[in-house]
Amino acid sequence: MDEVRIDKWLWAVRVFKTRTIASDACKKGRVLIDNVSVKPSRMIRAGDIVQVRKPPITFSFKVLDLSDKRMGAKLVPQFMENVTPPEQYEILELNKISGFVDRQRGTGRPTKKERRDLDQFADMFDFDEP
Repeated sequence: MDEVRIDKWLWAVRVFKTRTIASDACKKGRVLIDNVSVKPSRMIRAGDIVQVRKPPITFSFKVLDLSDKRMGAKLVPQFMENVTPPEQYEILELNKISGFVDRQRGTGRPTKKERRDLDQFADMFDFDEP
């Protein structure tokens, strides 16, 4: 197998749960090869670097081998290598720590649990001291 469609490969190596979701991500410009967004029908080869934007971070994968059949999670490392820079994971950690500070518009007031979490987070910083 020389080439495989990008949407099939992303689905096969379990980056996306369904091929439809993988195809939609390509159509929305969230899948990049060489910093260029690609269509779902784009053929990829071994050695390509594929970037997948899943807000808030962008994952990068190196294509080691090709497959158009979905595989078990244990086999995935034979087909791709995660080359995502550590800074991206730091962004993810910061988002987890910040909790709901970046609240979606229109989600209403914070719940009691969210309010307590926010207070606990705010207590780590001394806002009162000049």
